[in-house]
Amino acid sequence: MGIVDDGLNKAAQQAFTRPIPKSAGAQMRYLVKQLKGTRAVAQQLGVSQRTVERYVKDQIRRPRPDLAQRLADAVRERWQPRVRAEARKRAATSTGVVVDVRARFGFTAAPGTTDDARIRHLTLALPPQHAARLFNAQDAGASEQQLRGLAAEALGEVYFRDGGRRAHGLEVELTDIEQMQFDL
Repeated sequence: MGIVDDGLNKAAQQAFTRPIPKSAGAQMRYLVKQLKGTRAVAQQLGVSQRTVERYVKDQIRRPRPDLAQRLADAVRERWQPRVRAEARKRAATSTGVVVDVRARFGFTAAPGTTDDARIRHLTLALPPQHAARLFNAQDAGASEQQLRGLAAEALGEVYFRDGGRRAHGLEVELTDIEQMQFDL
């Protein structure tokens, strides 16, 4: 996973209407129900089937830190899929997405203009069509580099070219991302 992919997933998770289960036993029971068996959960988490059964029965209460993280991530990945899908659909059709990014932006522009890359901190509302392109690419399994390219294109269109009103022919390149967050 990369910065853009993680940011899009976290934005969709903000739409959750209920918190994920807190205890390890409750998380394990949820995964067993979702994956339809303890063997599948054990394979996904990299533990034995007996260990999963002991968590389900609350015989073990506190997982080691690495297992706790894998367990929470697996639950969060499957939690409220319809709520997440609805939030993504709403962002892609009507509301758009807000992006907060601190990164190095480079440019390819007309002769006589500066193309020196520099760090910028931008917080912008991207229109629904750009959000739809990002979500569709993510669903299609696009690489992190492709997602960064789409994000750079969207930021270039909205911020630098101002929807086609200025900086015609300016191509934006997004490198050295320090932080990137999305909000639906």
